[in-house]
Parts: sequence; structure tokens; C-alpha cells
Amino acid sequence: MKILIAEDDLTSRKILAGVLRKIGHEVLETVDGLAAWTELQKEGAPKLAILDWMMPGMEGLDVVRKVRSLDLEKPPYIIMLTTRGEKADVIAGLDAGANDYLSKPFDTGELQARVEVGRRMMELQDALVESRKALAYEASHDPLTKLSNRRAILEYLEHEISCAKRSGDIVTAGMCDIDHFKKVNDTLGHQTGDDVLCELAYLLRDHAETRGRAGRMGGEEFLHILRLPPESDFMAEYAALCSRIAATSLKTRSGDILVTVSIGVSRAGEGSSVDGMLGLADAALYRAKALGRNMALYADNRTENAN
Repeated sequence: MKILIAEDDLTSRKILAGVLRKIGHEVLETVDGLAAWTELQKEGAPKLAILDWMMPGMEGLDVVRKVRSLDLEKPPYIIMLTTRGEKADVIAGLDAGANDYLSKPFDTGELQARVEVGRRMMELQDALVESRKALAYEASHDPLTKLSNRRAILEYLEHEISCAKRSGDIVTAGMCDIDHFKKVNDTLGHQTGDDVLCELAYLLRDHAETRGRAGRMGGEEFLHILRLPPESDFMAEYAALCSRIAATSLKTRSGDILVTVSIGVSRAGEGSSVDGMLGLADAALYRAKALGRNMALYADNRTENAN
């Protein structure tokens, strides 16, 4: 584990560093509070810090307060090193945000024990952060396709509508539906159908990359959101997406399969809402199906054939 030592006394600092290196830790030495504060702000900063209370430049307690004011996903474990053994001083250090303290002159066995407590606490913190990330991912992604789920993609659309009002960008919502998908499930099985959904999800994700996001609304229906510069030919983008999907062999357990999609497209305007855009896109999608499928149709009846 990477440990920061902030101690202006050379002898004390070298003893601390020697003990910690001997038990396998990577040690970064600093001689004042300002240097410690600088190191703790860097990317990849030490997970544990041992700070002397009294230091030039900035006292250890002030360093603790500054570190705790940062919005860090994984804040460091801080041990205060001090000659102040009075209960009031210990309480002041803990109230400022220190996790533990060690009195000088320190016992090397006690130092190792307290550092070990810190190491275990940081492991627990790492596990908690990773668990929280995993839960957040599961709550916002479709388990099969790994695209954003319905709730997450609609939240994203709402955010993009709001941003477009300020930036003037074009924000579109394309409701995508796989043509004749029921035949795939009925003739080749639902597992092959799942393979088709996953392969299509990759194409949608790739097409939206850096410019928007794709999400699964349910079944074989997806929402494809694009945010483009003003005056962009957004329907050309959806026509190109239709053409790309129609020309791509999707790899499944039953062999390569060709499918097409129909897309109904709506564009955000003044006073647009998520429900309003979805309603227009849905209506355009149904018209695209009625007109022969494998096409992108705009909500004002303008079509862009995929072929």
C-alpha cells in the first residue's frame, strides 16, 4: 500500500519510513504540510497518510480539514502523529477528520498495528465502492444487452432535451424496432433471439458513441438518442443506421442472421417533453412499419429509405 508521511523531523521521518518499508509498504516522504496537501490532491494519491500535527507551511490538522473538504470517492485513511496526548487534543484531531492518532515517541509495534487497521479499512472502503458501482450499473442497465435500461435511457433523454435548449444542438429520439423479430424466436428459438438482440445492441451503441446513447425499451424495441450540431441532417444518420444494420450479418448460435429495423424519429423543440417525443417517435415507427419496414421515418412524415 502507498503511504504518505508528512513529518518535518528528519529522525522521526526516517524511522517511520524504515518501519513501513520493512513491512512491505511503498512510502512517500514529505517535510511539511503544504507538500502533503499537494500530494493528497494528486491522482493516485496515497491511500493512507501519517501526518505530524505541528509542521511548517501548514499544520497537520489543517491538512486533514482540507482533505475532508474534497469530494473524494475514496478518501485517504489519516493517522495523526502528535506529542499532544491530552484527551481534548485527540478529540480535536478526530473531529477534524483524522481516523486515528499515534503519540510520539511511538512504539513500532503500535505503529504497525494502527497502519494494519488502516489497511483493512481501506480494503473495506474499496470493496464498498466497487459494490456500490456494481449496484448502480445493474440498476441502470439491461441485463441482456448491457445497454441503458428503460428508466436510464429516458432520464438521459430528459437531460439531453434540457441541454439542447441551452446549446441549440439537435436532439433526436429514434424508436427502433426489429422487423419480423417474432419469426426469429419462433423458428430459431429465444436463445438465438437473444443473440440477435445483443448483436444489434452493439451496432446501436457503436453508432451512438460520442454523440448520444442507445437503450433497450423492452422486447425488441430500442431507443436511439443522438445529439448533433445545428443544421445537421439527422435523418441521414438514421437512414445510415438502417442500412448498416440491414447489411450486417449478426452472429448467433444458429449461424449468421440478417435482420432489418424500422425507426420512428422525433426531434426536440421548444417545449418538448420526454413523453411528447416518445409519442411522436412511436407514431412515426408505426407508419414506417405500414410503409414496408426497413426505413427511418420522421415524425412530420418525411421518410429516409434505408436502401
